[in-house]
Amino acid sequence: MISVIIPHLNQADALESCLRSLDAQTLSRDLFEVIVVDNGSAVSPIDVIAGHSGARLEHEAHPGPGPARNAGAACARGDILAFVDADCRAHPDWLTAIHEAFQQVGPATILGGEVRIRPAVEGRFTAIEAYESVFGFRNRLYVTRHGYSVTANLAVRRADFAKIGPFPGIQFAEDMQWGQMAIRAGHEFRYVPGMVVFHPARRSLRELYAKWDRQIAHYRNTAQAARGWQLRWFATALLVLASPAVGAITVLTSGRLHGISARLKAIAVLCAVRSHRTTKMLALLRREGTVVWNR
Repeated sequence: MISVIIPHLNQADALESCLRSLDAQTLSRDLFEVIVVDNGSAVSPIDVIAGHSGARLEHEAHPGPGPARNAGAACARGDILAFVDADCRAHPDWLTAIHEAFQQVGPATILGGEVRIRPAVEGRFTAIEAYESVFGFRNRLYVTRHGYSVTANLAVRRADFAKIGPFPGIQFAEDMQWGQMAIRAGHEFRYVPGMVVFHPARRSLRELYAKWDRQIAHYRNTAQAARGWQLRWFATALLVLASPAVGAITVLTSGRLHGISARLKAIAVLCAVRSHRTTKMLALLRREGTVVWNR
């Protein structure tokens, strides 16, 4: 049995779409359960969940998606834990791909899948959608080269999760930190291309900047543990500022975009985001980053 675990905070409409996508899974309904863990929403999603048979609601008061996922894992009944975000929609074959993959891989193997950007208008990308289609969720790269998977599309045997330990709190990048914990515990990550979820792009540069502010705060909080981190942090900030030259090549050669217009839009957003990242990194040289999740 697979336990699908969804952390939730103030996204009732998105959660409804997520649960509908789980209702439409090709995997037999008696082979999976759905656990939504609310993390202190202004309005409880109990009415949303009531409309979906087999889904149940749990609560976690400690803020952060990591603690919410841990609470879901603690009450899960399945042998496999499948994590997805409330604002994602799962491909109809998502759970089937997870189910079949675990029959083929050995023990101590963790699965990470494909995360695709879902445009607001089918077949037409805004500038931010074009940018995020290339750079938003490069999970194949994360899994195959960096040893972790984004938690928006991650599956692990419950026994392995117990050996590795829980996700860290909100002040750290839970996916990267937990991935490092898993590698140290002797586990490996496997990329499964047929394990697909769809994620909406941010709606504005302001939202995109907020995402990076959170990520940079995570990186800064981790980096400060090393001696001489300020010099490396400063050098990295300058590299980020210069990086659009290389990023533009990635955009122009990406198979996720079609047409010169979408590619030029993506490059424009790329330059704006990298400039913002550099400014934020330099601002955090003298103070610790603060992370707030969807409040």
